Amino acid sequence: MCIDLHTHSVYSDGSYTPLELVELAVKQGVTALALTDHDTMAGVEEIMQLGSEYNLTVLSGVEISAMYDKQSIHLLGYGIDPTNSEFTHWLTLLQDGREKRNHKILISLQELGFEITNNDLQQISGTGLAGRPHIANILMNKGIVRSFNEAFRSYLGKGKKAWHCRFCYSAIETISAIHRAGGIAVLAHPGPIDSSMKRQPALVRELAMYGLDGIEIYYPSHSRKMKKKLFSLAAEHHLLVTGGSDYHGATRPANMLACSRGTFCPPLELLAPILEKIKQYK
Repeated sequence: MCIDLHTHSVYSDGSYTPLELVELAVKQGVTALALTDHDTMAGVEEIMQLGSEYNLTVLSGVEISAMYDKQSIHLLGYGIDPTNSEFTHWLTLLQDGREKRNHKILISLQELGFEITNNDLQQISGTGLAGRPHIANILMNKGIVRSFNEAFRSYLGKGKKAWHCRFCYSAIETISAIHRAGGIAVLAHPGPIDSSMKRQPALVRELAMYGLDGIEIYYPSHSRKMKKKLFSLAAEHHLLVTGGSDYHGATRPANMLACSRGTFCPPLELLAPILEKIKQYK
């Protein structure tokens, strides 16, 4: 039996509604699910209610962009009450930072001669928090690039023609905010931070000193060698092991929900320690 604790919906840059995510999870035999939209918990109450109706364990979640030693990393927060006003207010600076960066990116693309407007962005993002993935899809739809990856390689990736930085809290501030809100903090998809796995030991060691609770070890792009190293780091620093597909639906079709064709399956046995750790912060 599989769990999937890293998914995205239309409330950020995914293509599925919470209902569609729950229905897909039930269909594929996922036993526990978490919605972890970027810098927002707007869909969490909805998906947790749906979980009750469909007899599916659903954890509250969020994926937060943070900075560590001048590098962007992502932290997953689990177990936070989505109605926590202090935490949702804390997220607003991140959301404002996304909007300001979007504006700068659109200006840069316009200066490059591409007719892309804020209306285009609003139409494609719908109710969600708009970001670079939406802009990448606009570039594809307009025939400016042939693929999502090309959009980032040519225009939206760090240092490229339309790249702009945005406001992020530090990783230490982010861990603290998650804890204050009654949640646990997990380092998301650490493998891509450094494919040689040389930077991760120091990163995990320092973040563990500041309260990091877990590492997302089960992740589609993590090689067997990466997972072996990450398991070792988790054991060394007494950290939880978590896993998720980073499912986005049609916006990133390469990442499939857990249990899809039996290719990716974070085991159910991970869930109990995660739930127990969440209780300790309540």
